[in-house]
Amino acid sequence: MMYAYLIPVAVVALVTLAFAAFNYIKVKKMSPGNEKMQEIASAIQEGASAFIAHEYKIITVAAVGIAAVLWLVVSWYTGVAFLVGTMMSALAGAIGMKIATIANVRVSNEARETQSLGKTMKVAFRGGSVMGLCAAGLGLFGLVLVYLVFGIIMGQTSPENIIVVQNAIGISFIPFTMSVTGYSLGCSVVALFDRVGGGIYTKAADMGADLVGKTEVHIPEDDPRNPATIADNVGDNVGDVAGLGSDLLESYIGAIISSVVLASYLFFTKLHEAAPISQELISKLLTFPIVFSGIGLLACVIGIAYVLLRKPSDKPHMELNISLWVSALLIILGSGVFTFFFFGNTDTSMIDFRFGVMSPWLASIVGIVVGITIGIFAERYTSYDYKATQRLAQAATGGTALTITNGLAVGMKSVLLPVLALAGGVIVASYVSGIYGVAMAAIGMLSFLAATVSVDTYGPIADNAGGISEMSKLDPAVRSITDKLDSVGNTTAAIGKGFAIGSAALASLSLLVSFMYAQLGINDSITVIELNIIKPVVLAGAFIGGALPFMFSALLIDAVAKSAGEMVVEVRRQFKNNPGILTGEVKPDYKRCIQISAAGALKEMKLPVILAVVVPIVSGFVFGPEFVGGLLIGSTLSAVLLALFSANCGGAWDNAKKFIESGGIEGAEKGSGIHDAAVVGDTVGDPLKDTVGPSLDILIKIMSTVSLISVAIYSHANLLDFFGS
Repeated sequence: MMYAYLIPVAVVALVTLAFAAFNYIKVKKMSPGNEKMQEIASAIQEGASAFIAHEYKIITVAAVGIAAVLWLVVSWYTGVAFLVGTMMSALAGAIGMKIATIANVRVSNEARETQSLGKTMKVAFRGGSVMGLCAAGLGLFGLVLVYLVFGIIMGQTSPENIIVVQNAIGISFIPFTMSVTGYSLGCSVVALFDRVGGGIYTKAADMGADLVGKTEVHIPEDDPRNPATIADNVGDNVGDVAGLGSDLLESYIGAIISSVVLASYLFFTKLHEAAPISQELISKLLTFPIVFSGIGLLACVIGIAYVLLRKPSDKPHMELNISLWVSALLIILGSGVFTFFFFGNTDTSMIDFRFGVMSPWLASIVGIVVGITIGIFAERYTSYDYKATQRLAQAATGGTALTITNGLAVGMKSVLLPVLALAGGVIVASYVSGIYGVAMAAIGMLSFLAATVSVDTYGPIADNAGGISEMSKLDPAVRSITDKLDSVGNTTAAIGKGFAIGSAALASLSLLVSFMYAQLGINDSITVIELNIIKPVVLAGAFIGGALPFMFSALLIDAVAKSAGEMVVEVRRQFKNNPGILTGEVKPDYKRCIQISAAGALKEMKLPVILAVVVPIVSGFVFGPEFVGGLLIGSTLSAVLLALFSANCGGAWDNAKKFIESGGIEGAEKGSGIHDAAVVGDTVGDPLKDTVGPSLDILIKIMSTVSLISVAIYSHANLLDFFGS
């Protein structure tokens, strides 16, 4: 590999982390407000820190166990790379959540002191940028370490040395491919824990607080009299910051790894052809995704800094979009120049590069365009500036049933256009530069990850700031400012989820192709896994794979509903036993509600995680690689559609409620029947948009990665072959 190009990428990652540290310190130095504000913020910080510490203990035990299995069954370097991936992902989530719990009260205080929407937005965005910069910076830096360290240890200075080797039980592996795939799996496992556990936590608290506080006793959102309100604010940081950051970090690394793995297998499949891939070309194909991502990271640093240095504006949505557009434009220009000089006069005739050396760059541009398109469609269906959400708000005038019915329709309608964009992107990227182009499209889509996560993390920080403002009984004008920021945050979150889902689909397709070529023999022989969909074993796998996301989602919704039910009982109990809570004479027991959410999340997240990891492995040992291939096809298609539906209908319900609260429907003030119907719709959508939708994209990538790592083992020994023989 071309190690000289990796050193600058490592430097860019370190510069990114330094910028994150600067923003962290700058936010922390700001005033946290009065004593009451600090007391509430401290309670939120304490609850979030306690949960993440407990969750990370569980992750540590699971990670050590998985690493030991990988070490013994696959290879030592796969196990070590896996641990590096878990550490980078966990560190990004912990740092991001820490700054979010520091920034929330400072955003509230900025609104209190300046009464400026623009200045307050910049504080929230600066806090969010720490998560975005750490997610991309740590993820890329860890991957460069794996490239350099394992490449040097194994003497892999050229593609000829990326050799197929045997382990103790006679199975063949490619050391470099297995090490980077192990790193990706480590990121995926942390993301799954964070998203599933965080999603259960945040929605159990949110639903419990809303169902009793808003619809039964008709007190405002984030009212300090509500015992679940602190748990609700804690949940925003656990699920929407730590979970979001590790989720998109995992998508980012998964996209890069899919292209690297695919290039490795393309090299082996061409070994005995008349025109094999040259050493120069394969080295460049393996290195290009990393350097491209480094260019994207540098562009995001500039885009984020540009917004922070601009004069404050009272149009937060425009400001956030500027960071994304500036980053995207710089990526397109910078990567185009780099691609031209990097590939130079390299002969690409032996692979499907339709437009010569610029083909992978063009494919990445396709991914950027598709990502932006999916984001635009998500905004159209979830923002209350557009008709879909406004009509949904109007439906609340007819009651709860019509609110739910119309919300489901909005969610279902919202699936088609993003899928058309995604399908078109796959076709165009594949035409431009083959399946490698599809992987590059996924990388292009996530190349401005740092900016995307910064924008997304800004949302829960603004939401928390609103809660602190309400609980501290600040001037209503302060809450008005934070509500405007929060509304924009809901839309940006839906856009971010669309990016994650789209990139997951593209990366999973690339990993699926790599899976087909993963059955490598010892004496330079290649056996391709045929995935003919009309073959019974493949079709059976596709059917079961299609059902898995529904089962996975059901487990998550059950977990949220169970924990939310316990929360409702607890809130009602406190109101009944202590009437002074509602009069403001008695302080509610916040800690009990935090404990209920934390215990429910930690208990209920185990089964979904086990399902994602174990099913592909067991299926492979019982039915063989062709069945697993069908399983991946079915689960990918099903999960993408279900994730888009869940994210968009949940976002539409949420913003329909906010449209009503902003005065969009005449006579629908808080406490009215119309508002109650909208609150119920928002509550139904909560587990869909913040638990199910974000977790499904992780499900398909972790299934693909686990299958790729384990296929070399079960392709040699499965029960179907045993009985067939």
